[in-house]
Formats: sequence, C-alpha cells, structure tokens
Amino acid sequence: MNANFYLAIDATARRLRSKACWIVPGRGAWLYEQLRSETARYARGLTALGVRPGDRLLAQVEKSAESLLLYLACLRAGAVYVPLNTAYTANEVRYFAADCEPRVMLVDGARAQGLRAVAADCRATLLTMDATGAGDWAKHLTDGAAVQSAIDAAVSPRQSGDLAAIVYTSGTTGRAKGAMITHGNLESNARALMTLWACAESDMLLHALPTYHIHGLFVALHCALLAGATLHLLPKFDLDHVLGSLPACTVFMGVPTYYTRLLADTRFSRALLGNMRLFVSGSAPLSPTTFAEFERRSGHRILERYGMSEAGIIASNPYDGERIAGSVGFALPGVSVRVADSHGIELPRGQAGVLEIKGPNLFQGYWRMAEQTAQESRADGYFITGDIATMAEDGRVSIVGRAKDLVISGGLNIYPREIEVEIDRIPGVQESAVIGVPHSDFGEAVVAVVALTQAGAISELQLLQSLMGRLAKFKQPRRAFFVENLPRNAMGKVQKVRLRELYADTFKATS
Repeated sequence: MNANFYLAIDATARRLRSKACWIVPGRGAWLYEQLRSETARYARGLTALGVRPGDRLLAQVEKSAESLLLYLACLRAGAVYVPLNTAYTANEVRYFAADCEPRVMLVDGARAQGLRAVAADCRATLLTMDATGAGDWAKHLTDGAAVQSAIDAAVSPRQSGDLAAIVYTSGTTGRAKGAMITHGNLESNARALMTLWACAESDMLLHALPTYHIHGLFVALHCALLAGATLHLLPKFDLDHVLGSLPACTVFMGVPTYYTRLLADTRFSRALLGNMRLFVSGSAPLSPTTFAEFERRSGHRILERYGMSEAGIIASNPYDGERIAGSVGFALPGVSVRVADSHGIELPRGQAGVLEIKGPNLFQGYWRMAEQTAQESRADGYFITGDIATMAEDGRVSIVGRAKDLVISGGLNIYPREIEVEIDRIPGVQESAVIGVPHSDFGEAVVAVVALTQAGAISELQLLQSLMGRLAKFKQPRRAFFVENLPRNAMGKVQKVRLRELYADTFKATS
C-alpha cells in the first residue's frame, strides 16, 4: 500500500475538482483540479532534474501559490522538502546545504548570486523562483519532459516511515539540527487536527503565516486541504490586508504577535467577524492578558495549542469545551505526554518538570545526528522536549518555562548561543550573553549583554551594525548593554535569570 501523504490530499482534490483550493488576492483562485495537474507537472519537472525519491530539495523562496505547489510536488515525487527561513543569510544557508546535501536548491532570484557558490560546493542544481512563480524554475517547466504531465500521473510509492521533510531547528550549541519528518508523521497529525478543530469544506482559512516552518506549511495547509476548505493566501501578515480579509473567512491561525497587533488597531471589532468560527494561536506562549482582551473585543476565545518541529502539534485546547488562558490543553488523540524529572520518571500531577512526548506524530530523529537523537530520547520511546510544564488532574498541560534559554520572538525560535558566537567574534568584545526580555508586540525581544576588552572599545551602534549580514534580521539584538563582568554563579555559569530580571523593562516604555 502506498503511504505517500500526498495521496490523502489528492483524494480530496479528486472529489472537489472545481472548488477553489486557495485564493490569492490580485491573482485569482486555483482549483483543486489545478492543484492535481500542477503538482503532476512540478513533480515531472523535479524528475527531469534528476530528483529521485529520498533526494533533498532545499527551498528558500518567498511564500506563493507556486511555492506551495513545489512542496506538494516534492511529496508527490517522494523527494524530501527542506524549507528555510527567507531571512537566513548566505552564510547560514551554506551550513544547511552542506548538511542536507540537496539535489536541487530553489531560491528567490535576489539571493541567487550569493548562493551560487553554496550550490556548487554541495553539487546542487540552483534554480530561482520569485513571489509570482517566475524564474528559472518556471522556464524549466516549459522544456522537455517537464511539460509532459498527466493529471493522474503516478504518485511515488512511499512507506509511512519514509522522509517527507527535514525541518531545521537551532541547537543551543549553535549547530542547527534537522528534524526528520515522515509521511506518517504528517498524515497522523493532519487527520487528528482536522477532526479536533472541526475543519470542513465550508471553511475559508485566512493564511498569513510564513511557510518555512510547521505552523504555516504543515498545520494550516494540511488541515485546509484535507478538509477540502479554501485558503485565502496572503504573502505575509499585513494588518490592513488581514482586517480586510477577515469578513470573508471562518478560520484564522496566527502567532501571539498577530493577535496583539489586531488588538492595537481600533478597526478590529466584532463587526468584522460575522463568519469567523475559530482563532488558533501557537508557536509562542499567548499571554492571559491578550487572551482576555481578545475575548472582550471579539467575542471569541482563542484556541491555544502547543507544538514543535519534532512532532507537529502535540496538545490543543478543545474546539468544543473550555479553553483556559495559560493552558495548551490536552494531548492529541493517540499522543502520550508526561511531565517527568531529569531521569524520565513521571512526576505527580501539578508538579513542574520536563514535558516528554510519544506518538505517531513524533519525528524519526535528527538528520545525521544519531548521538543527539539518543540524548533527547528515552529508552521507552519518549522524546524530551526541553520545555518545562505542569499537568492538571484532568490532563490539561500548561507550559511554564523553557529549558536551554530559548527566546521566541514573533513566533520564531531564537537560540542565544548562535548569536553569542557571532558577537564574541567582534573586535573589542570579551564575552557576551544573549537573553530574551518582554516585548508587547513580539512577545520577547533579543537583548545582548556584553563585556568589553576595555571600556569604550566599541559602541552599541557599532556592535549592532557588525551583526548585519551575519545573522538573519529576526535574530539580531534590538539593544546591547555593556557591563564590566557578566554575573556568574559559584560554578562559573552566567546567570541569565539575573540578566533577564535586570533588563526586563528595556522595552516597557517604547513597546
């Protein structure tokens, strides 16, 4: 039996041929029948480039209908899709390419020149695709075997455990890890969420999320396409466009930052939400204040869920039932969660510990990092998330903290060590500590605390400018503070808790 996840989407597309699968403002609608024919054409285009089942395709492209077709074509062809944040610099992309060794690299035309050497080093074919689908890829599809597509072209046979995607998640040491996601992982999670959130053909999902991480690429896209719903595709979260689109939509998925921005606009009101049935929040903790204010203004309670690259969505507040601020709800059907001590022993309900998970949504491991995979796994199959949580008597999970000093800004994961390495390379810097502090818009903002080799060796502006081009913009510190020495405990470890306390009010007056 062919367990290729694309077949689940194709079954819906066969049934709803003349229905719109997505609408792109200014460009019109794509029908489910077109989704089938275009993914067949794209898959043949990949084959013409020498892509075989199991080969990796690295994509650093802008969000578009065509980029979604590319992802679906990878599934269809049995290739492994590797999405990258469009903010990553050429230096950062070099690491990912060397690690996953893609057969093909699809990049935005504006980045192509800086990535040609990267592609050459890993022997990948480099093609371009812009936000309208134009570029080398579109030209390739007009040639030879690429155009010999059939709407019912065969879907590459895949087993449930075969790789569908590699999603990179940064490590605290600065070395990114590639989470290996299988066809079975994707299908089990999508079907569970589609049922849990009552996704239906009648839905219009407002999609303003980026498609280089699991929230926009897997959660939103899969739920809509499996259910036969229509996606209203926006290139990004633009407040005016979102407010203008809400009246026609029924479902909205976003990060907490989206909700704080909606609430900050006086135009946001119940009058816009006559068709809305569900607001979902994830990728970062939603504050109880935002939860309460959103309900007051809109009449809707945001449904908060919890997930990660390694497992998709793990827990969710109920669609029908009480949604509690500060809680991420219950484990998905078929998913097992426990709050454990450092030895993996489950703790009594209500006691804080590390959340561990197991289920059909759990990834296969880290790409070419067997030792790292083993370190973060238990002998009984549970994965150690690194998030600190509590579990109520009824099974509700609340995330109360994060191990390893992860910063989440605007829904994006930022790992301090990677930034500290770059700062410490700057002449005049002795050492640095990077932390996240409260920010009303982004949830958290990155701040650097730096000890210099001598007073005045470098200014704040000079330090921040030195990081431009070396780190993606979302990782760059918004402020830098200079100290004589970083605070340390008796073991010599930098006391980041103390630093977060000292600089907690950095953006209080300006945000």
